[in-house]
Amino acid sequence: MSQWTAICRVDDIPVLGARRVARPAGIDVAVFRNAENQVFALLDRCPHKGGPLSQGIVFGTSVACPLHNWAIGLDDGCAKSPDEGCTPRFAVKVADGVVHLDSAELAGHATGLERPVAGPKRPVAA
Repeated sequence: MSQWTAICRVDDIPVLGARRVARPAGIDVAVFRNAENQVFALLDRCPHKGGPLSQGIVFGTSVACPLHNWAIGLDDGCAKSPDEGCTPRFAVKVADGVVHLDSAELAGHATGLERPVAGPKRPVAA
């Protein structure tokens, strides 16, 4: 049986927008709300170049990555064709207007993925 962590109220997420949920380990989670008040949660990282999906524009059940405009499905985390790749998704439960994420997923899901780093790639010291 899942344990759930309360994140925020649905009304705290802008319509067609997102909120970021920080985690002690790993990349933040982006929680999205669309025009139909559906709530979704994805790792806040585009599968293309690591762009912050929480800063993208929500349309229907997708979000446009702010870096290169890839459309990522909010329900499955996968890029829409012709683009390819997926970002991890998180289980969401809404009860009495409060958004909850699965506690085990929040603590451990996709925590081994590296945070993207902006700027030129630096050589590794030997």
